[in-house]
Amino acid sequence: MDRITVTGARQNNLKNIDLELPRGSLVVVTGVSGSGKSSLVFDTLYQESRRRFLETLPTYVLQFMERIPRPDFDRIEGLSPAVAVEQRNPVNTSRSTVGTITEILDYMRLLFSRAGITYCPGCGNAVVPDTPDAVSDRILAGHPGGAATVAFAPPRSAQVNPAALRESLLALGFIHAWRGDGLEYLRLDEQSALEGLAPEEPLLVAVDRLRLEAASRGRLDEALRQAYHHGEGRAAVIVEGQAEPLRFSAHYHCAACDRNFPEPTHNLFSFNNPYGACPLCRGFGNLLDYDLGLIVPDRSRSLTEGALDPWAKPRYEGRREALRTFCLESVIDMHARWDSLPETQRKALLEGEGWFEGVLPFLRKLEAKKYKQYIRFFLRSYQSERLCPACGGSRLRPEAGCVRVEGRTFGELLAEDVDCLGRFIASLPARLPSNRLAAAGELVREIVQRLDFMRRVGLGYLSLGRMTRTLSGGEYQRIMLTRLLGSGLTDTLYVLDEPTIGLHPRDTERLISVLRELVAAGNSLLVVEHDRSVIEAAAHLVELGPGAGEQGGTVLYNGPAAGLAGADTPTGRWLAAPEASAVRRARPTKRFITLRGARLNNLRGIDVSFPVGCFTCVTGVSGSGKSSLVTGLLYPALDAALDRSAQTAAPLFLDCLEQPHYLSGVTLVDQSPIGRTPRSNPVTYVKAYDEIRKLFAGTKQAQSLGLTAGDFSFNTAGGRCETCGGAGYERIEMQFMADIFVPCETCGGKRFSPRVLRVKYNGATLDRVLEMTVNEAIEFFGAETGIGKPLWVLQSVGLGYLRLGQSATTLSGGESQRLKIARQLCEPASASRGRGRMYILDEPTTGLHHQDTQRLLRVLDRLVDSGHSLVLIEHNPEVMLRADWIVDLGPEGGGEGGELLVQGNPRQVAACERSRTGAVLRGILGSRIAPAFEPGD
Repeated sequence: MDRITVTGARQNNLKNIDLELPRGSLVVVTGVSGSGKSSLVFDTLYQESRRRFLETLPTYVLQFMERIPRPDFDRIEGLSPAVAVEQRNPVNTSRSTVGTITEILDYMRLLFSRAGITYCPGCGNAVVPDTPDAVSDRILAGHPGGAATVAFAPPRSAQVNPAALRESLLALGFIHAWRGDGLEYLRLDEQSALEGLAPEEPLLVAVDRLRLEAASRGRLDEALRQAYHHGEGRAAVIVEGQAEPLRFSAHYHCAACDRNFPEPTHNLFSFNNPYGACPLCRGFGNLLDYDLGLIVPDRSRSLTEGALDPWAKPRYEGRREALRTFCLESVIDMHARWDSLPETQRKALLEGEGWFEGVLPFLRKLEAKKYKQYIRFFLRSYQSERLCPACGGSRLRPEAGCVRVEGRTFGELLAEDVDCLGRFIASLPARLPSNRLAAAGELVREIVQRLDFMRRVGLGYLSLGRMTRTLSGGEYQRIMLTRLLGSGLTDTLYVLDEPTIGLHPRDTERLISVLRELVAAGNSLLVVEHDRSVIEAAAHLVELGPGAGEQGGTVLYNGPAAGLAGADTPTGRWLAAPEASAVRRARPTKRFITLRGARLNNLRGIDVSFPVGCFTCVTGVSGSGKSSLVTGLLYPALDAALDRSAQTAAPLFLDCLEQPHYLSGVTLVDQSPIGRTPRSNPVTYVKAYDEIRKLFAGTKQAQSLGLTAGDFSFNTAGGRCETCGGAGYERIEMQFMADIFVPCETCGGKRFSPRVLRVKYNGATLDRVLEMTVNEAIEFFGAETGIGKPLWVLQSVGLGYLRLGQSATTLSGGESQRLKIARQLCEPASASRGRGRMYILDEPTTGLHHQDTQRLLRVLDRLVDSGHSLVLIEHNPEVMLRADWIVDLGPEGGGEGGELLVQGNPRQVAACERSRTGAVLRGILGSRIAPAFEPGD
């Protein structure tokens, strides 16, 4: 079949829709947020493909099939095996890195095991095993026509006496030997040959004596093999006329330093294998150690004010009493600031002195009780990560660092960004000797291809050693795309959720070319997307709408991409409108907060200004240093300056922070998940659920049943379903595949006990309320201010389509961030005396349609108009055009980024020729540009 046919799809809010989608094409599904895109693409098409695959598995899996809910539809035909790549990053372990998840590290390990050369760190010489052939070539070339004896040193121990050793050697057929440093000749068939032989005294046993000429080559090779066999990989050749024997080893042994090295197998370069992992950090690359900055969080405090934080806890009154006694004996002023105490006194308090046990010995002693959970949490709160001193962060055992490929170690290459690493690996064919190239040529081609995939999807700034759990949802999705490209699958349905997240418009075209490659390989692509470039590049478009939730779920357009522009749909009207219409007059910029000498990660000691009371947008290509500047420096520096108890290392990477007193506080709103458990959801996060529980508990029916507000919580025992713990589903661990989640058999996914579910408010049970969307709940609870206000804020930031009880684990990064924005807006801090807060947001338009983006921008404008400052990391041109101030970094990512290219209003940024963002804005604004702002103007 050349089409995927969907008949009667009714999943979630889909209105019994019928669709035909072409196979072997790039199909984009778009529409306003909550219109049903994910319901169609992920909850219907992908889940049905996955269900059909599970039906082919063994009986163990089939027994759960009846409990897995089937998507609601009449018929689907032409569906291929599907692979879904969502925008959430599910990885939590520190052992997963970019290199492991892309499988590039597997090829790198093989490359080093085949083409790497071991170098002795003592003398710097190459350590190469002496093969019999190589030894024969060397001996014959160096001593032509001479005579030589091939010998070996037999393995010995103190437990084996000389007589037993002699009998053993005779039994093997060896007669001739040399004893001592002077090579005293003796015959083993003589009874007294080895009498008095000390365990450490040298002994060489002859294998063969021969003339060094070409005719004896085979005999020499065989003698060397016999010597290696009996001498545990070591052999000696005694050349006639030379005082010292020539020694050889079949192992990686440095003769000059008499040091052995492990064979460079692929396991030597695996930090997830006990053989290759650093023994100190066990392959994690860092260690947890007690941090003085956490033990003494505020150096301005005195001992009486709790300067030593571990002993300030209520349970350690006895420790505080011992502290007072020690201070009296040692004449230590307990009322003086910590930083004013002499260094000797601070050392005694921390490390102990005499009978007094200091804070550090006290914490280390507690480690014996780490089996108690509260002790683990207590100790962890005073620890921070530091680089492992043994491996320097490479995660590998020290011997792995002795192996080099063209002068580079494995750890050094893992720390390089993909762009630099790709250039190095691509240069290897021209640099490697022919014998090593023959062993590694195919590996080099595979590594270069996969690194090129990463570069083309806009990830050239990442390093292979970066932990996967530190990646954003968009970065993780593009990482998985490169893995799919390398897999070579065909006739597969790839389902992608906004792969352009986190991409600068310059990088979007590269991504589109990668998507087209997947199609050219014989696959079908179904992409949920809002980006204009991807929509225009699609072969086929589906738009759902017209609204969110119950107002969506209808097919507004289904056809070729060219036909959507100008259609009477939200997306059609947006595509037809000129982008320049979004620009507005910038607010005046009079007061600035300035970072001087910013040099974290790839930032090059730049000076950056952020206007107060304005809407600032930080832009730049992926990896240019935006997150390093904003979340790595600006936020922690402001937090430390405005909150003396805050802990930060930001000042170490700054020369100074100017004028922080213009602000009353700072708030970071990033895309990290709002909760790790399914019991965390939107209505609990904005604190509206407490009011809902009170309403249900206040009904006559609840009172007659003796139910309190606590019984209506799925976070505490009582009214919740105890089988699933209030989660609504049970997790079934599968072998060799992802776990599956099935509705709880006891409650049917309703989360509560039957007793609680009998209670109704306005005719609706609690499980029905939790199934309502925010838009529906606003109408249902319209008269309840305590519930209606937070729900209205959720609606205003474009989340009206979310269900109140939707699990936080199913939310995208963009949805999580907008939830955090809503929570801040529920009780925004008022700007007093002209000092508002600064709100820092990381790509808040992630997952938003143009229509929803405009709604969010209006909300953010209200925040700025009320006296607060706003700093956004963004790539969306609509946001750039609405900004009062743009800080643009670049010009590229990774090592080629970190420069401040330009800062100013959108027209001033458009005037910068070096700026990639400026090029995008010039294409929109045309000639309406202004001279760029220079720092200090």
